[in-house]
Amino acid sequence: MGEMKFWRLPLDSEEIQVSKGIVYIVEDRCKGCGYCIEFCPRDVLEMSPRFNAKGYHPPAVKHPESCVNCHYCEAICPDFAIYSVEDLPADASA
Repeated sequence: MGEMKFWRLPLDSEEIQVSKGIVYIVEDRCKGCGYCIEFCPRDVLEMSPRFNAKGYHPPAVKHPESCVNCHYCEAICPDFAIYSVEDLPADASA
């Protein structure tokens, strides 16, 4: 998906830092409903070809760089099987 394209440039566009997220999947909780894949606004996820312990295909992260840590996958998952955390820049941890 890449960078966001604006039809006009916000005055503070250089100051705003878009957050990045790291997606974590608790595969054995997943029942393969696909809600997280279908409703991810950044198309970060895809269905995995492998099976979990329940015999379902859990999601897999296909575009980790596109995650903006919106937490929508967490909110929509009926099994609490996915979440994201903010990926802080290396210099922010000091």
